[in-house]
Amino acid sequence: MTTFLKNKHRPHDPVWHVQVAMVVAIGLQLLLPDKFAVGTRYVLPAVEALLLWALSFTTPRERIFKSLARRVNVLLLIGITSAANAYALGRVANLLLQTHISNGRELILTSINIFLTNIIIFALWYWEMDGGGPGERHKLERYELDFAFPQQQNNELHHPGWRPTFVDYLYTSSTNAMTFGPADTVPLTRRAKMLMVLQSTISLITVALVAARAVGILN
Repeated sequence: MTTFLKNKHRPHDPVWHVQVAMVVAIGLQLLLPDKFAVGTRYVLPAVEALLLWALSFTTPRERIFKSLARRVNVLLLIGITSAANAYALGRVANLLLQTHISNGRELILTSINIFLTNIIIFALWYWEMDGGGPGERHKLERYELDFAFPQQQNNELHHPGWRPTFVDYLYTSSTNAMTFGPADTVPLTRRAKMLMVLQSTISLITVALVAARAVGILN
């Protein structure tokens, strides 16, 4: 009974995990040269910073919640960040295919920037998608899983009050980007599988097309 009451009153996923990750992503975007950014590199990061600040106010304090304002806030934040990173990758790929580039150092730093931002972006997508989001995941004892974590598959590791937080999705995103496939976390739904395929494809393009060419330039 004591454990049940603790779980009942436990807060939802800590928002500061997401805020720290987004601050890193915004910082990475600010480090991009202007030619790889939409407009100047300050425009979209400023919008993202405003949405990130608003997230603290649109996220309800209750453990179980369903907020349209928060949902729109988060989707706008993730969507804008995703579009900015995709634009940067497209610009780099276009320059590589159409012109001669001699600045290998800039290209390597840009590819690392895009790769790391990609990890954060898809961690946010997984966190917001799985089971309907952090508020919905606390609504039911058994919710519809988009991802099956080891704690949910293995009875020896299972804990009644365990729920994945953003850190778990960040780890899943990192392993998918680095190995081009899931590690210990299994995608169950078609949308989860397609998102992981998309992330792996972006990672592969970044590593194979950008980083490999940059190393070739340096050699």
